[in-house]
Amino acid sequence: MRFSINQAELRDALAVVSKGSSTRSTLPILAGVYLMVEDAELVLQTTDLELSIRLAVPALVDEPGETVAPAKLLTDIVKTLPDQAVTIETTDSGMNVFCGSTTFALKTLNPTDFPSFPDVQAEQEASFPFNVFGSMVKSVAKDVSKDETRAILTGVLISQSGNELKMVATDSYRLAVASTVLDEPGSDFEAVVAGPFLSEIASLPNSSDPIHIALSENQVIVSYHGTTFINRRIEGTFPNYRQLIGGERSTRVKVDVQSLMAAVKRVALLSNKVSPVQLSVDADAGVITCMTSSQDVGNAQEALEGSVEGESVSIAFNHQFLLDGLASVKSEKVYIDLAGSMKPGILRSTEEDFLYLIMPVRV
Repeated sequence: MRFSINQAELRDALAVVSKGSSTRSTLPILAGVYLMVEDAELVLQTTDLELSIRLAVPALVDEPGETVAPAKLLTDIVKTLPDQAVTIETTDSGMNVFCGSTTFALKTLNPTDFPSFPDVQAEQEASFPFNVFGSMVKSVAKDVSKDETRAILTGVLISQSGNELKMVATDSYRLAVASTVLDEPGSDFEAVVAGPFLSEIASLPNSSDPIHIALSENQVIVSYHGTTFINRRIEGTFPNYRQLIGGERSTRVKVDVQSLMAAVKRVALLSNKVSPVQLSVDADAGVITCMTSSQDVGNAQEALEGSVEGESVSIAFNHQFLLDGLASVKSEKVYIDLAGSMKPGILRSTEEDFLYLIMPVRV
């Protein structure tokens, strides 16, 4: 095997596929990246037996062939090379990497031992503009649960009905719901997909290519910009979140997002898990006061101006959950809907269809 490719193209390709290699498996082959060249194309593959990634890029192929190289080491090497042509060739004992006056000789693994890429038959399919899809994922995916004992909560519910696309995530302490209306309607689609996996997809470079999602019985297949990702599909019934967000409110606050975030961050310097941040709403004065008190450290408070409809109320939240919700609101102002001190609070964007429900903390 011998081929040449631009350093930047190889670096970017390895950055994507290396996310599928395993660093913990007892099988050394799973820590490798499979490289195969033929017909002016380089194909790279990785897998940890749960996530599989395949990417194809153009290359100048002198001799077709295949090999498996250490994924992390090869990625680190290519990152350090100058922006010139990189030539890779296999030898009897391994693989050589040439770039300018630099040469690396690496030990390789037998490509016949590398797991074959899954052949999946799709049952449902959908396509979305990548910029819309990625933005919605970034708004909700960080709110999935990290508790593997409730697997369904580690995923994001993705659903399409007509031309409405919706994503929902919850860890049972907070709930994020993002919706948008697409330019073109599609067939009904619903799946729960692992949050960290979707976050990796959303971090890919933006392009005009749509993102294509297909489902099989137990796997989800994502195709985007010449790359195919196959990951496990989370089985189970997603919680009925609609009953949580349909209740009546007694207070609505409208406040500047950045001002509230800054105030919460300052006050939270004296906060901890035992001492959450409390929001005290004065309906008559139109003032929202952020405050916290810690017996061992001290107390802090900061007042903000806003518009208030309804009753005065005080409610306390985990400050990090509150900051996460505010960070996902892309409008300049945010509505905070409250129904009492011990009922969930709901943050709503003033310009987009996004809401964030957060459970209160008893003080």
